[in-house]
Amino acid sequence: MPTYELYAKDPGDPLWQVPASGAARFSWEYDDGRDRLLALYQKGKDKQWDGQRRIDWDLEVDPQDPLGIPDESLSLYGTRHWAKLTERDKGDLRRHYASWQFSQFLHGEQGAMVCAARIVESVPDLDAKFYSATQTMDEARHAEIYGRFLHEKIGMLYPVNDNLKSLLEDTLRDSRWDMPYLGMQVLIEGLALAAFGMIRDTTDKPLPQQILAYVMQDEARHVAFGRMALRDYYRQLSDAELREREEFVIEGCYLMRDRLRGVEVLENFGIPSAEAEEYSEQSEFLALFRQLLFSRIVPCVKDIGLWGKRLQQAYVDMGVFEMGNSNLDLLMAQDEEIAEKLDAERFAQEERERVAEVDDAIDAGAS
Repeated sequence: MPTYELYAKDPGDPLWQVPASGAARFSWEYDDGRDRLLALYQKGKDKQWDGQRRIDWDLEVDPQDPLGIPDESLSLYGTRHWAKLTERDKGDLRRHYASWQFSQFLHGEQGAMVCAARIVESVPDLDAKFYSATQTMDEARHAEIYGRFLHEKIGMLYPVNDNLKSLLEDTLRDSRWDMPYLGMQVLIEGLALAAFGMIRDTTDKPLPQQILAYVMQDEARHVAFGRMALRDYYRQLSDAELREREEFVIEGCYLMRDRLRGVEVLENFGIPSAEAEEYSEQSEFLALFRQLLFSRIVPCVKDIGLWGKRLQQAYVDMGVFEMGNSNLDLLMAQDEEIAEKLDAERFAQEERERVAEVDDAIDAGAS
């Protein structure tokens, strides 16, 4: 079925065009490059995988509860509207929320693919071009997987959120070569990682857990790449140039924080926009969610050298300043380990099932 027939709201024109700016840069220096980036490039090559094969698409998904996360995570939970919902209504609401969340993941991954391709084009160093080429493939795989999940398992999509769209546009319109790194690798990828992790760690459904764990394994490398490249470059910038980047980060963080309300879903259930926003602001779960969303961004921004007074004050105002002390390397290592552990458990179970089948066949033959 065409995607346009599955949208819960009109997405507008089928093609969104963002005018490109900036220069394509070629490097005639084919020497070895930076060891750390080349090691990451090698890892990117080694860790390529096929979403058709690694993920068990035969797993069933309950359309009335696609993600299996607590109802308390829904901003409508506990309100006067929630009390009036039938069990079927609640199932429809869960389906819409899952569709909305994974639709934003899908649109973000397409944006990441475009930004990674832009980095290949514009970054001056060949070692960074090499790695970005592997990331472009990663992001294409992620978009393919999220699109398949939405089409085959949920059967519904939501248009790209206005705030995510605005941040993508700001990132792609900027002519400076480092801005796709900063907008995508640090802000959008950092927030996506935290959102993925929140669902991965709370869902009791094996299919979305697989998807999120395997995507996060890739994204951990992408954030590491952005940190390496930007940390090296930002050491060379003037105070004025650093302040410009910090302003971009501040604006982007506010946009991404406000993206997470899911107001579009409640509007589809007949709740006025202002009331839907109020419920989102009052939701204890969403408040915690927002805190965790910045667990990846704040330490990364600090690590790459953007830590001026205005940026620090913005994080104080958002209530996430203390996240600057989070151990980002530990979080990334855990993302990799969870994916590897999930693989080991799945394949061990499959091996036990094969052994049992052989034993049954032997027993049947003997009798």
